[in-house]
Amino acid sequence: MNLYFATDVHGSEICWKKFIAAGKFYHADVLILGGDMTGKAIVPIIAQGVGKHKVTLLDQETILESKEDVEKMVVTIQNRGYYPYITNPDEVQEISADGRRSDALFLQQALKTMRRWMEYADARLDGTALRCFVCPGNDDMLEIDDVIRRSKHVNLVEGKLVQLDEHHEMISAGWSTPTPWHTHREESEDQLRQRIQVMIDKLKDVRRSVFNLHNPPYGSGLDEAPELTSDMRPAYAGRSLVPVGSHAVFELIDKYEPLLALHGHIHEGKGTRKYKRTLCINPGSMYEQGMLHGAVIELKPDKVGNYVLTTG
Repeated sequence: MNLYFATDVHGSEICWKKFIAAGKFYHADVLILGGDMTGKAIVPIIAQGVGKHKVTLLDQETILESKEDVEKMVVTIQNRGYYPYITNPDEVQEISADGRRSDALFLQQALKTMRRWMEYADARLDGTALRCFVCPGNDDMLEIDDVIRRSKHVNLVEGKLVQLDEHHEMISAGWSTPTPWHTHREESEDQLRQRIQVMIDKLKDVRRSVFNLHNPPYGSGLDEAPELTSDMRPAYAGRSLVPVGSHAVFELIDKYEPLLALHGHIHEGKGTRKYKRTLCINPGSMYEQGMLHGAVIELKPDKVGNYVLTTG
């Protein structure tokens, strides 16, 4: 059986489409998305009168001269992982003055995007034998789970044990240990350990299983992120990396030795690491550039066969 695994698409429309297309392209039997599906921010496209609009994307201001320019910018913003919102100066001022309205608008746009993604996946996967599993990550609000549940072909696997084939089962957890950003799905090491242990206890053969855990193991090299200063800026111009993974995840992998462990969360942590018999993989993420990092992995009954990290 061949798996295709990717993670941390963070709202990038083109990365989601590439993920869905990856099954056919890489001859995979199963698609697995490891977490952090939603975008980071709304980018307003502000009406300026006489058919013109103004937008600021990545600190670059652009005047859009026509409806066609606006449509192209909408696609560009979506592919970058942000949510475009066409508005006017008065509404911008109103939203800026009311944090609750801003939060509500962001949730609305995230859910709208998630519904579109599920419709896209259902159309592309219909009539195929390809199975698709997704597990939202720490950055994802809980409200998206119901949208995914309504999909015909995309399966929500957070907190679940699923049978991949006659030999292999998979458990999934998108939660992380606390981050400086206080994201939606965070908990203590002890809570994360308990969350994963509940699923491990249900496995028939843990040594043939797959651990799909968004948080990578501490000190694995798959968890190295830029060190931050007290004001949340990268220390030493981002050249200083520190481990930020989970001790609980490391301890459980070390104790139970699953066949394969799939991780994400740390975009810079691209790579592989072997703990005893367990192959751990973090494909990394370059979603803002529209590049989908992934991994194609061959699962044999009692071992991992060939595997390769991909970029496309």
